[in-house]
Amino acid sequence: MDKWLRNTNVVRVVALVIGILLWVVVHMEETNISGSSPIREREETINNVSITTKYDNTHYYLSTLEPANVQVLIKGKESAVKKVTASNSYQIQLDLTQVGKGDHQLMLTPVGFPTDVDVTIVPRTVHVVIEELQMKEVPVVINVKGTPSEGLKAGQPIIKPAKVYITAPTSQLDKIENVRGEVSVDKAQSAVTKQVRLQAYDKDGKELTQNINLNPSVVDIEVPITSPFQTIPLQLKISGEPPKGYAVAMVTQTPDKVTVYGTQDVVDRLEFYQGPQLSLQDLTETKDFTQDIPLRNKVTQVDPAKVTVHVEIVPSVTKAIENVPITIIGGNENYVTKVVQPETGNLNITVEGAPAIIDQLKVQDIQAILDVSNLPPGKHELKVTMNLPTYVKLAVPQEVKASVEISEKTKAP
Repeated sequence: MDKWLRNTNVVRVVALVIGILLWVVVHMEETNISGSSPIREREETINNVSITTKYDNTHYYLSTLEPANVQVLIKGKESAVKKVTASNSYQIQLDLTQVGKGDHQLMLTPVGFPTDVDVTIVPRTVHVVIEELQMKEVPVVINVKGTPSEGLKAGQPIIKPAKVYITAPTSQLDKIENVRGEVSVDKAQSAVTKQVRLQAYDKDGKELTQNINLNPSVVDIEVPITSPFQTIPLQLKISGEPPKGYAVAMVTQTPDKVTVYGTQDVVDRLEFYQGPQLSLQDLTETKDFTQDIPLRNKVTQVDPAKVTVHVEIVPSVTKAIENVPITIIGGNENYVTKVVQPETGNLNITVEGAPAIIDQLKVQDIQAILDVSNLPPGKHELKVTMNLPTYVKLAVPQEVKASVEISEKTKAP
């Protein structure tokens, strides 16, 4: 046996025989495989396939897509069909990149399917409505909720930025009434600072959330917490008057209103605030005064704290006013009161003041009042109280007097 194996010719013959046998075996297997069964085809239905849209969502909004899902029928070799159903690499695509705003009926396109399968889409077309996105600027409204600590009050919110931009489809943009946020100051003892998320609302107060973009969507809010306050007129107390030959033409003050702070009951009962007293005594020329506004009646703060008063002084003029009627007050209904001096019951006086004021002065602007309260029957000489317009005075400083006679009413027989 060893001699045969050492023989080259014998080895060659054996190798040739083995090679022939291998070829026969392989050829028989291929014949059996190819002849064992024919190529098989398969049909498959895929339901509820969502549609993938492709469009410029920075300028347009797809408001309608009907239907949103379709049925896909695929047909081909069984292996190819199985490959499709086992993967998620395919899409049913709606390409809107070349389509503008409006109402359209468009074809769907199968994407990602093997070339050796047939694809049928049911339905093949869809109805779409495309809207253009628009932008507008709107102010921010902040609702302040809650109550600060006792004796304190929430001020006007400071909003940064005070306006935001809204981007939305045209149909949505028209519904937006305002953009609001909310901040709580409950039990706060100092200014409340926080970031607040904004939301758009329609005119009925309904929150709008779909397809609306706010820029920015969050703003910085600061709510001042202060004592209760009220802004009221500032009243100056003016005393004295210029010397003879001079008159006040005008007095102006800055400011004419102040904000006063204090407890709620103090602030609520104030209708005006009494400012500093200003003396015009012996003033002969136009002058500006700057004075501190004092704290009164438990007010804790006044803003601003100073007032500037401009007093215009001019040379005065005089004017005679005749037949100023005397008005009697305080009379007893059981008595008759009659002016006996002057006999006419009217006064003739001379007044002094700035030309612009005196030129416009009429008898009706002057009151001469005689108070007879608690006087018994008889004759009485009394001082007449002269109520003159502001910055008008008697040309000759003196007491104006009148006489009255008080008597019982005559009883009917």
